[in-house]
Amino acid sequence: MSGSLRVIGAWCAVLVVSALAAPAAGASTQPVELAAPYEYLGWGNPQPPASVLSETGIHDLTLAFVLSHGNCDPRWDGSRPLLGGPDQAAIIALRAAGGDVAVSFGGWSGRKLGGACRSAAALAGAYQKVIDAYSLEAIDIDIEHTEFTSSRTRARVLAALKLIGAANPGLEISITMPGGEEGPEATGRTLIAEAAAIAFAPSVWTVMPFDFGAPRTDMGDASVRALEGTAAVLAAAYHLSTAAAYERIGVSSMNGHTDEASELVEPADFQRILAFAEAHHLGRVSFWAVNRDRPCEGLKPSGEACDGIVQTPFAFTDLLAAYHG
Repeated sequence: MSGSLRVIGAWCAVLVVSALAAPAAGASTQPVELAAPYEYLGWGNPQPPASVLSETGIHDLTLAFVLSHGNCDPRWDGSRPLLGGPDQAAIIALRAAGGDVAVSFGGWSGRKLGGACRSAAALAGAYQKVIDAYSLEAIDIDIEHTEFTSSRTRARVLAALKLIGAANPGLEISITMPGGEEGPEATGRTLIAEAAAIAFAPSVWTVMPFDFGAPRTDMGDASVRALEGTAAVLAAAYHLSTAAAYERIGVSSMNGHTDEASELVEPADFQRILAFAEAHHLGRVSFWAVNRDRPCEGLKPSGEACDGIVQTPFAFTDLLAAYHG
C-alpha cells in the first residue's frame, strides 16, 4: 500500500470504529456483489434499504453513486458526505438487518473521480477512503461516459484498481460497462485488453445489455447474446476457458422500460437472463434499479420511481434473490 493509502486508511479506520457498524455476524458467505441490485438514494422516492431486505428475499444491495465533490474528494452524488449523512445511516441499517452493501462509483451523470483525480495513486486514495469509511467488502466501478471514452482516464482507473486490489486482498471489484447486442463494443473490448495488458483482472466484468439503439423486442435473448459475446472476449483476453470466462462475467439489466422506446424488460426476460446465469455460473447478476421495481400509477414509466409495466412490487428483486451462482 502506498504512503497516501496508509494515511487515508488509518484516518478512516478511527472513524469506522466509532461511527459505523461492521457487517453483521453470521452474514451470507456468498459474494456481496453476486446478487445485489442497484438502489440510488439520490432521486425519486427510494425505499429504505433495510426495508428492501425485510420485504424481499434479497440479501445485499449496490448503492450508487460516489462521484467527485471537486478535485479528488469522493462524495455521494458529488455532494453528500460519506460519514454522518443519510447514506451512512442507510448502510448501518442495512447491515443491522443482516445484509451488506457494495458501493458503486461513477455512472452516466456527474463528475467522475477518474477524471477529477490526476494520478492513479490519487484515484486509488479516493477509492480507499470510501472502502475504509464503510469497511467495504465489495465495490463497483460503473464506467461510463467520459471515464469510458477517454483513453487516459481509462488507464488511470485500471491502474488505480490494480493498486486497490493489491492493498485490499479479498475485496470484490466489479467493472460495469455498456454493452452491445454481441457483447462489449469497441471501447469495451479495448478496456478489457488494457486491463489484461497490465495484469489486472477484476472479480467480475459486468455488461449492461440495454439501450442498444436499434429497435429490440426480445430483451431476454438479446441479453443472452451479449453475455455470450462478453465471455468470448474475456476468454481471449485472459486466455481462459469459456467456462472460466463465464464465471468472471456479470450482467446488469434494466427492469421494465429502458431509455429506448422499443426496449422492455419484462419479468419473463429477467427470468431468461437468470436461467442463463445459473447454467453458466455467472459471477454477478444485478439490475437498475430497486427504485423502479414497482408499478407506476397509470402505467406511465418514470425513470426515478417506477418501471412502467404491470408487476407486483419488488418482482425483479424477488427473482434475483433466488440467484446464488
